[in-house]
Amino acid sequence: MNWELIFQVSVESIIGSTAIIYALAAIGLNVHFGYTGLLNFGQSAFLGVAAYGLAMSVATYGLPFWAGIAVGLVGAVVLALLLGIPTLRLRADYLAIVTIAAAEIIRLLFRSVSLSEWTGGSDGLQRFSDGFYDMNPYSAGINLGGLITFDSREMWVLTVGWLLVAISCLIVWLLMRSPWGRVLKAIREDEDAVRSLGKDVFSYKIQSLILGGVLGSLGGFMFAVSRAAVQPDTYGTEFTFFAYTILILGGAARVFGPVVGSMIFWFLIVFVDAMLIELINVGAISSSIMDTTQAGSVRYILVGLGLMALLIFRPQGIFGDKKEVMLDAR
Repeated sequence: MNWELIFQVSVESIIGSTAIIYALAAIGLNVHFGYTGLLNFGQSAFLGVAAYGLAMSVATYGLPFWAGIAVGLVGAVVLALLLGIPTLRLRADYLAIVTIAAAEIIRLLFRSVSLSEWTGGSDGLQRFSDGFYDMNPYSAGINLGGLITFDSREMWVLTVGWLLVAISCLIVWLLMRSPWGRVLKAIREDEDAVRSLGKDVFSYKIQSLILGGVLGSLGGFMFAVSRAAVQPDTYGTEFTFFAYTILILGGAARVFGPVVGSMIFWFLIVFVDAMLIELINVGAISSSIMDTTQAGSVRYILVGLGLMALLIFRPQGIFGDKKEVMLDAR
């Protein structure tokens, strides 16, 4: 078996762009679900709005790269307001229903034929990331003994991406140690008690939804520039489900839980996939049982079973506290 290849792709996945994107998405969900108890099942919508805000601003309307970033951030804030104002005064499950529906509506709008002149339809948009790569200070990539290799473009994406992850974690850490953050955690535990103390629970929930959406939107920007393209089906509901899996795996209401969860999740996915393909190639797994094209589906089955076992025996995740996931969804 080619253990060197398995090791290479697995280790690269730990620090690769995909781990960064999902870490940022899960950090935003951590603010929503982990600290405030908001059941947001539409996190992919925030990433999609940010990514398309950037792509459409640059590729469709010819605006500068930084103007596209501003449009994407404003779009995430507006989306949070549109989702939160009509639902956050109601029970938590209403927010779950609205957000998962909104994410699908936004995805279908982006792939709509009638809007394809601006959004590119199902083909998406390209040629908007030049402004990002024009700032690339790296003239060459990195090669660590031939095992881990990244070219100069990937190095720039990783540098910016992990810097955003670090800044996001610092913001969450500082805010959750502040009186504002303590109110959010109190709302998660018993919002009626918080309301009885004179706090505007609705206002705090809106602020939390906006903050988590903006943090998640950073993942949308990184998704767009790392692929140099946006495509609507990328931001489907499975994206949000993966982000929740990552959050629970690392530990809800823990600053570094989403980051560690993303690294472990994608390491397992890539490792199992590479292992299965190698076992098939060397004949250890008969092609009558499974071929290489089926390995991609089987890896999710195996990793899913492992995550189910984790939730059964340690539902709080790796770093979490069991009390943090015992939410009173009212």
